[in-house]
This record gives sequence, structure tokens and C-alpha cells, in this order.
Amino acid sequence: MSEELKNEIDQLAKNPLLPRHIAIIMDGNGRWAAGRGLQRLAGHRAGREAVRATVRTSAQLGIPVLSLYTFSLENWKRPKLEVEGLMKFLNNVLRSEYLELKENNIRLRASGRLDMLPSATYKVLNENIEKLSKNDGMILNLCLSYGGRAEITDAAIEIAKSVLDQKLDIDEINEKSFSSYLYTEGLPDPDLMIRTGGEHRVSNFLLWQIAYAEIVVIDTLWPDFREEHLLASIGEYLGRDRRFGEIGRETGD
Repeated sequence: MSEELKNEIDQLAKNPLLPRHIAIIMDGNGRWAAGRGLQRLAGHRAGREAVRATVRTSAQLGIPVLSLYTFSLENWKRPKLEVEGLMKFLNNVLRSEYLELKENNIRLRASGRLDMLPSATYKVLNENIEKLSKNDGMILNLCLSYGGRAEITDAAIEIAKSVLDQKLDIDEINEKSFSSYLYTEGLPDPDLMIRTGGEHRVSNFLLWQIAYAEIVVIDTLWPDFREEHLLASIGEYLGRDRRFGEIGRETGD
């Protein structure tokens, strides 16, 4: 990392308006690999450095929560060999990146239908979550076997069970109580969602939580995403007038 980039990160870290939660759709691994005549899994491997740069820079900026769309429910429909390769790759990453997460005071969390993960993946994931639980820095939330509609459906089922078990009164159901049944319970909603790869859709990611998130789409494919792309996306976020349905501070609209 250049000295100029380090200074930019240090200066930006002082901004009190930085997002509390950044969510990223890491898109473009397959296209990156195809453009080089490689198998799709090569694109996922190449994206590892992008993850490192993003996690490290977010922690340096003091971002409280970073959510990465790591593996969707729909991804289970991919060819068996690709899915098996992705799970093995995830196992290796979880093991090899543990020390850097620990050194950077990062906590680990996972959101999704985690019981669908292979037992080996589930085991190493939970081991790392436990070992990093005493840290008090940024929360890295890996969205695994995740789908936004599934999350809302699962929350509705759990609420219904709570009502039937008389643990929750139907009159107590509101947006706040509903949020407490989501996978992301206890986390602030994303202020900024970044999608790489140029596609303009949210792909079933954090549907409830991104109601008022600012969305930044960049053409850069995920394996080529680096610190400067993250900083540029945050810069675009900081330049927007966030209204939350109210009157804009600049235009009065």
C-alpha cells in the first residue's frame, strides 16, 4: 500500500459520517475467470486478495460492521464440483486468515441457513467465531447459504412459534421486534451497499435491512477490487443527501 493511500485512509477515518455498516455483493468472479480462459473457481481464488484488502481497510477506517455476500442459497444450484470446490476453498480461507483477523481485532459472525453447510465448514466457521469472540473491533459478517427472502420467511416462522408458545403477544409485532428475529439481529442496518461487476440488482441480499441503504454499483469485477475502489465508494456515499423519506437538506425536495 502506498504512503498516499495510507494517508487517505487515515484522513477518512476521522470523518464522523462514515457508514456504520457496509454490505458488499462480491460479483464478477466468474466473468473474471472466463475472460482469462480459466475455470470459475479460479475467479473465487483470485477474489481472496480483494477480501483481504476490503476487510483490512474497513477495520482501519473504524467501520463497525462489514457484511460480505459470500455464498447465496441460489449458489447451491451450481454444478456439484464447483460447490464442493467453493466449500473446500472456504475452509482453507477460514483457517489461513484466522491470525490476521485476530491481529486486526476483528470479530467474526455468519448469517444464513448455516445448517446447510458441510459439517467440516460449519465446524471451522464456529471455531473461528468462538476464538475471535473476545475481540472488540469490527464485526465481519459472512453471509453464507444466505437469501433475503429465506431470512424474512425464517423470521416469520420463528415469530409465529413465539406467539403460539405465548412468548410474544401479537400486538408486540412491529418493525423493531421483527428485526430481532432476523439473522442479523443486533447489527445496524447497512448504510452503504456496494455491488461490483456492474450489475444493477440486489440479488436477494439483505432485503429487509437495505431499505434505506445507499447503493453504489461499480464496473470493476470483484477480483480486481482494492482499497482505492472501497474508498471511492465510501466517498460517493458521503456525497449523497440521505433523506430517509424526509426533506432533503440541500434541495428541499
